Amino acid sequence: MRYLIDGHNLIPHIDGLNLRQEDDEQRLIGLLQDFCRTQRASVEVYFDNAAPGQAPQRSFGSVTAHFVRRGQTADAAILQRLISIKRSARQWCVVSSDQRVRAGAREAQAKLMQSEEFARLMQSTPRGGAAEKPLEAPLGEEDVEAWLQFFKDPNSKKSG
Repeated sequence: MRYLIDGHNLIPHIDGLNLRQEDDEQRLIGLLQDFCRTQRASVEVYFDNAAPGQAPQRSFGSVTAHFVRRGQTADAAILQRLISIKRSARQWCVVSSDQRVRAGAREAQAKLMQSEEFARLMQSTPRGGAAEKPLEAPLGEEDVEAWLQFFKDPNSKKSG
């Protein structure tokens, strides 16, 4: 699934995040990366009030963050994105509780999800970081020694 998300609309609904935190946007992006990894999804998240000099768009794997400059709004940027993707909007889910954004999403025939609903979905999804995956079987002493030798002696590496 592909999502267009109003970031500042979502943050207050995520446990442990609030709009007063200095790193709220980065923390949300990290959580969205986990969500994308486990759900095989992609996200475009939009944030209002970009800091001067900040890149307007940055990619974080399956998450693309759009930082909307002052004088414009994330809502307007989401609506503009829906217009630019035309009929493909049907393949996207818009996550916002803003009525204007929701009306634009309906008009574009995109799927809709309230921010609170997406927050519940995201928080109920198991996080699949590599550190959380246990090894299938622990390495034996011989295996450890073989790997140590492999990395210690560059001539022991086989090409192939």
